[in-house]
Amino acid sequence: MTLIYAIGDIHGRDYLLEKMYSRIETDPYRIDRTVKPIVVHIGDYIDGGPNSDKVLDLVMKGSPNFDSISLMGNHESLMLACLETDDRDVWWNWISNGGDATLKALGVSNRFGGYNPKDLNEALGTDRINWLRSLPLYYLIEPYLFVHAGIVPDRPLSQQKTKDMLWIRSRFLESKVKHPYMIVHGHTQTEEPENLFNRIGIDTGAARPKTLTAVALAVDKPTRFLSVS
Repeated sequence: MTLIYAIGDIHGRDYLLEKMYSRIETDPYRIDRTVKPIVVHIGDYIDGGPNSDKVLDLVMKGSPNFDSISLMGNHESLMLACLETDDRDVWWNWISNGGDATLKALGVSNRFGGYNPKDLNEALGTDRINWLRSLPLYYLIEPYLFVHAGIVPDRPLSQQKTKDMLWIRSRFLESKVKHPYMIVHGHTQTEEPENLFNRIGIDTGAARPKTLTAVALAVDKPTRFLSVS
């Protein structure tokens, strides 16, 4: 039986991620320890918290004790756009969403409105950039679909748009439609994790109030949540 842990939005809180990895590796409910669990990172590794660089490195490295899947989040998408341009609007869209904390962690200055993609490219480095650009939008292992923000209800998976999978909110969150899969997502922060008939939300505010949540999933087993703060 495959045991899956999905970790919510991390937002630069490396110490929370390290604590969560430890919780997963020592989870007493893992009965069969001969089979590695799958850990799905739901996106938004950067921005808001102080150590986005360290979070990226931790997620990239993973752990020998589990198989790791990492998805694209809207914050990674915003940063990647800045690698290609010095357009003020593109950069401000990222910075106003917490990108200033990531720039600080990377040692990149944007004083006096200096938006320099060359500095950002050099600070991130080739390995991180290539990894970020390779991130998929979703991971499907039936009956679960893991995606950063959600999906457009009543639209086939093959027809979902990148923007919706990274940014959607109310149309997905308020939907009463039973989707073809149980959707596991982050992106929209809630005080407690949400366990509904058609979706599971696991963004509980790692940036603030500094709580990181994961959900443990296995077919025919009760849904369990793990939180660290």
